[in-house]
Amino acid sequence: MKKYDAIIIGFGKGGKTLAAEFAKRQKTVAVVERSNRMYGGTCINIGCIPTKTLVHLAKETPAKATWKVKREYYRQAIGCKEEVTSFLRNKNYHNLADNPNVTVYTGVGAFTGPDVVEVRTAEEVIELQAPQIFINTGAETIIPPIEGIKDNPRVYTSTSIMELEELPERLVIVGGGYIGLEFASMYASFGSKVTVLEGYPELIGREDRDIADSVKSVLEKKGIVFHLNARVQSVDSSTVIYQDVVTNEIHHLEGDAILLATGRRPNTSDLNLDAAGVKVDERGAIIVDKWLRTTNPHIRAIGDVKGGLQFTYISLDDYRIIREDLFGAGERRTDDREPVSYSVFIDPPLSRVGLSETEARKKGLDIKVNTLPVGAIPRARTLGETDGLFKVVADAHTNKILGCTLFGPETSEIINIVSIVMKTGQEYTFLRDYIFTHPSMSEALNDLMNF
Repeated sequence: MKKYDAIIIGFGKGGKTLAAEFAKRQKTVAVVERSNRMYGGTCINIGCIPTKTLVHLAKETPAKATWKVKREYYRQAIGCKEEVTSFLRNKNYHNLADNPNVTVYTGVGAFTGPDVVEVRTAEEVIELQAPQIFINTGAETIIPPIEGIKDNPRVYTSTSIMELEELPERLVIVGGGYIGLEFASMYASFGSKVTVLEGYPELIGREDRDIADSVKSVLEKKGIVFHLNARVQSVDSSTVIYQDVVTNEIHHLEGDAILLATGRRPNTSDLNLDAAGVKVDERGAIIVDKWLRTTNPHIRAIGDVKGGLQFTYISLDDYRIIREDLFGAGERRTDDREPVSYSVFIDPPLSRVGLSETEARKKGLDIKVNTLPVGAIPRARTLGETDGLFKVVADAHTNKILGCTLFGPETSEIINIVSIVMKTGQEYTFLRDYIFTHPSMSEALNDLMNF
């Protein structure tokens, strides 16, 4: 049995940063990663970085090119994506593996006791022991129980479709959530004919209807077809068979590729958590307290594996909470990091922080609301990107911003300005009167907050 000061299962953002922190303090660390294709975690290999690389390249697709040219451009884009991810994966591996205080094990880790992890590598089985263990195994795609998808070469997940070198002429996406919409926008820009099947009667139900309608309208301009109330029953080779739950009609839809965008769940099935005394909730997420301690106080969970918001920057903030608890005053907690913003990288991006108008009204809050069409923003005119809608919700008594949704170009950057203003407790008038550069998308906040 090999002993360390800490064991980290999973090479994700929070885990790798924590490993470097321990090593800096001359502590020995074992990092266990099941796949040599996942050094650096989900974001670098199968999440943010490859998708955003492809989103950017998709926008550069020659608009009036032939199908043959578009297919070749897509093949080159996939190659470019692989270069980016390979570079970052290699860099992340060596950042830890070359550190004398860190040992990287490539194999499947599972608990055999409250402080022991068994690692099955390609060559051997090794037992590791440490007084502190951190679980950073991320999340995995939910595979729905649909007849005909298992071992079907035309069915892909958000991970496997990015390995597809041949641009599908017809892409069927099962699921109209944020992941589904991001891939729909991207592949439509590359030139695919995209159809989205959404089981609910509304698209992106957690957004206000004016925002969701704007998103749907913009994506339909790209040629994307939406079928709502669509319950997929089976897949027969390349044919998706679905029922309209309102009319009960059965439809057959042909696709060269079928993407399952049906959500993600914590990746805990192989960890043998019972042996460690670590409990999970009804959705399989590891239960943690405000300092990320599990039901075994010597084991903590980081990132997507504990449920909640599945963003790499949340995993990084989990590291900060643990760092301050172990080596600082322990003042950071999971319940004091709101507000947290997010962006969905459709074209243009959809970004939000805080409450929607619908959520604020359900809470019975006295609010005032303002909207601004992106077409009214001078910078949007210069960019030639005038689709979208900005929206803000403020408390009518305190003038504090309760929430803001920005659907338009460059909003993945602008939303951070609003988030900082909310975090620091400024009134919306602070942004109304702030001096921004001109012409810029951020100066639109002057007009959005003028109410």
